[in-house]
Amino acid sequence: MPGALVISLDFEINWGVRDQQTLAQYGPNLLGVRQAVPAMLALFAEYGLHATWATVGLLFFSTKAEMMANLPAVRPTYDDPNLSPYGVLGQVGEDEARDPYHFGQTLINQIRATPGQELASHTFCHYYCLERGQTAEAFRHDLQAAVRVAGAQQLSLKSLVFPRNQYNADYLAICQEAGISSYRGNEQSWIYKERSEEQQSLYKRGARLLDAYLNLSGQHTARWADMAASFPYNIPASRFLRPWSGRLKPLEGLRLRRILQGMEHAARTGEVFHLWWHPHNFGANLAENMAVLRRIADHFRYLETRYGMETLGMADVVTRLPSLPNLPAA
Repeated sequence: MPGALVISLDFEINWGVRDQQTLAQYGPNLLGVRQAVPAMLALFAEYGLHATWATVGLLFFSTKAEMMANLPAVRPTYDDPNLSPYGVLGQVGEDEARDPYHFGQTLINQIRATPGQELASHTFCHYYCLERGQTAEAFRHDLQAAVRVAGAQQLSLKSLVFPRNQYNADYLAICQEAGISSYRGNEQSWIYKERSEEQQSLYKRGARLLDAYLNLSGQHTARWADMAASFPYNIPASRFLRPWSGRLKPLEGLRLRRILQGMEHAARTGEVFHLWWHPHNFGANLAENMAVLRRIADHFRYLETRYGMETLGMADVVTRLPSLPNLPAA
């Protein structure tokens, strides 16, 4: 089987950062999502690139009234109440025109209108599966709410990205119940092992940053047989596309080379390279970030010609994996 480039994006706007940064601090990046998403979609269409947009369920609403009428009955009870968005819903504006930070319907429509793009789940409320106080029952209700709101728009969610990459193996059965057939797992390295926020350390964050520029942990490409070994299928991350940084501009060549080498390794070995980022990572320095993405797209086109590399979303990958006995069809 030929190698493949898989792209997934964690589409969340403020729901994904509200517990870490204020609108005063990060608002410009979030507003920049309104320009970044159309720019990325245009480039994906130009190169025929497939991508999976793992979308927070709260973005699917057009009005606050609609949002408030469709909240799950059971909600996370984190030990740290700041982690839950439900306590601050009163601050949400009335609709997308008046509150571009918390609604995403117009952008979702643009994604749906672009060939090769998959709408997937990033849970309903940007749910943290490893934080203290949350429960399996609350996660089940959250995921059911995400499936319902997407279903109301004739969308069937088949792929999942765990918020903050807090993969929880105990919750895979709940994912399967909800119709999820694949998820994005983490890279196999101590640097990337799933942790709660309080378990993160500056040392590990620094190691991940350094790994973006220098090969500390390997290419993290995935073999088809390994992905097919369990269900729901784990389509693991290979590399996070960090945003362009003026402060680190002298190292930009190293960052890009690290990604391109991973792609080439996947193409030559017939494996899968899974690149991911957030739209708000492109919310500032859009021109510079798009130039990097174009270099990646150009390299994919070269690998497609030379090695037959394919472009796949997460749901596309599932169609290539063999069916497993005693498991529901993906």
